[in-house]
Parts: sequence; structure tokens; C-alpha cells
Amino acid sequence: MRITSRGRGEEGRERISLVPETVDDLWHLSHVLEPGDHVSGDTTRRIQRDDDRMRDTGGQREPMSVTIEVEDTEFARFANRLRVGGVIVGCSREDQLGHHHTLNVEQRAEITIEKHFKPDQLDRLEEAEETAENPDVAIATIEEGEAYIHLVKQYGTDEYASFTRPTGKGEYARPRSELFAELTKALSHLDADAIILAGPGFTKQDARDYIAENSREIIEKLTVVDTSSAGDRGVHEVLKRGAVDEIQAETRIAREAEFIDTLMREIADGAKAAYGIEAVKEAAEFGAIDTLLLLDERLRKERLGDGEWEHDVNEIIESVEQQGGSVTVFSAEFQPGRQLGNLGGIAAILRYRLQ
Repeated sequence: MRITSRGRGEEGRERISLVPETVDDLWHLSHVLEPGDHVSGDTTRRIQRDDDRMRDTGGQREPMSVTIEVEDTEFARFANRLRVGGVIVGCSREDQLGHHHTLNVEQRAEITIEKHFKPDQLDRLEEAEETAENPDVAIATIEEGEAYIHLVKQYGTDEYASFTRPTGKGEYARPRSELFAELTKALSHLDADAIILAGPGFTKQDARDYIAENSREIIEKLTVVDTSSAGDRGVHEVLKRGAVDEIQAETRIAREAEFIDTLMREIADGAKAAYGIEAVKEAAEFGAIDTLLLLDERLRKERLGDGEWEHDVNEIIESVEQQGGSVTVFSAEFQPGRQLGNLGGIAAILRYRLQ
């Protein structure tokens, strides 16, 4: 996600313009937008005729810029878009004010959000932006005589390095170990959370064995994937197979799983843990919460007024942050989130045991 500008809107609301660059960014936005928020963007709309009050269903849709007051959102993952429905409160055509409209928010299309942002919502946007700035997955593809490294970014892949020179026998050939050494050295300079090593035949496995012998740091991040070629085509195969998506999901799962493991250990010991809205609220009142754990789906329901908690979750979040604690929002799509859901969707790792 790329945040392009920040400012103040009407009635003390904050205004943020941003460009979602991945499906993950659209998913983040679906948990940020709430009824009553204002969202502006470019769209197309069939115009209702003033003369006969009949909708014009023929011809081209007319492009326009609109601002809608949000009523509902729908994250369409497989369509790569976020549908935001509501009433038009601002438009390049004044005759469209007051009409209902659905704004399709898509990747690489700028929108502006105006609302009273809650701290965890701003954290979500800023975290998404930081992820965009720092590529955390690299793809290394290799076959006889050539190797390439591509960095995975929010908008696609960039070639970081390439090594091409015949290996094996011949006047201009060099030992395969030299190619492996160059690849290993280049990978060691990357600040990547995960590295995918791909290519055809046995060359990639030989490269993997060389890396295992010479760099423990790299081998711990390495995943091997079969592809029919190296270079751009090999990278395309890796992306098509979903290997990057799996690794990124596993990275989030690992972070959330660490919190859940800590929580469950503390619960088993009867020590520094609380779960359920009542116990967590009490811990917050004592200033005992070090890390507050919330399930995204449950948090959204409570904020929309569809939840069952008798206490205001926003007040709990604010209390925790004011007392120096941190807040982590879990995805309901992964196993750690489902575990948190079984505990009521809210829990806390405490600084000290409560009697």
C-alpha cells in the first residue's frame, strides 16, 4: 500500500489518500472502512435521465469522480476488488448527489478516505505501507550457466542480480561452484524474510546443497520449488503456483502463532494471561496488559454494532495503548486466529499475574 497524502477533513476527520497495490491491501481496507466514512475515487455510472426519470441502460457508462458515505463493504478476493456501497455526497455531476452507488476499489487506483481513524486502523494502514517499502521475499532461479535474483514487491518483481557464464567443460567455462558462490554472496546481502530457490533439473538442488554448507543464515530462509526454466519465465511459474502467497501467509501465521503459544502457556500455568471480554477489561483497568490480542472479524462486528460484548472495545484498546501496551489484530483466516476465536476473540498477555 502506498499512502500519497494525509491531511484534515471536515468535522475534525482525518483525510488519507492511498493506492492499494495488492489484494492484501484491499483486505486491509475492508477492515478499516465503516458506515459513515467518506470515500472518494474515480468511477463510471449510468446516468438517470431527468426528462423521463428512466435509467439509461444503453451506450457507454460515464466516468466521474464521486464521494460516497459508506453504508457497507464487500471484499471480493477472487475478483481482486473491494466493493464500497453508499450514498453519493460529492460528485463531479451535481445531479447525481443523493443517489446510491457502489465504488469498486481496485489495485493501483487511488482513493481518499475521510473518517475519525482509530489507532489500530492507522496502524494497519502504516503496516501495509511498510510492507510495500521493504520486499520480504526474494526469488532465485538457476539452471546450468545462469542464475537470477528477483525481489518481490507489492506491484510485481524487480530483477536484483543476474549471473550468466557457461559452466562445466570448455575454454570459457567455469566451475559450477563459482556460480553457486556468486549467488550465495548476492543472497547474503538481501534483507528478505524468505527466499525461494527455483529452476529445472538438479542444478537448483546442487545450489541448495552448496548454500547449506556455506550459509546457515540463508538456508534457514530457503524454500525449493520446481520450475521448467530460470529468469523471468521461472519467476512467472513461481508466482503462478502461489509459492510467494504461501510464504507470506506463513510469515504472518508464524508471528501470530508465537503470540498464541505464549498466551496458551500462560493460561496453562494460570499465570500472566486473560481471555474473554470481562477478564480482559478488568486487566486493562489494572494497567496489566502487555499485549492485547483481537480477532479482526470480531473487532469489526463490535464496531458495527453487531457484536455481543457489553463493553466498548475501543475504550479497552485506548486504555491499553495509553498505558504502554501493544495491540495485535489477528486474521480470522489463519489457524492462530481461529484459536483466538475459540477464546472469545479477545485475550491479553499480561505484565504480571492478577489475583
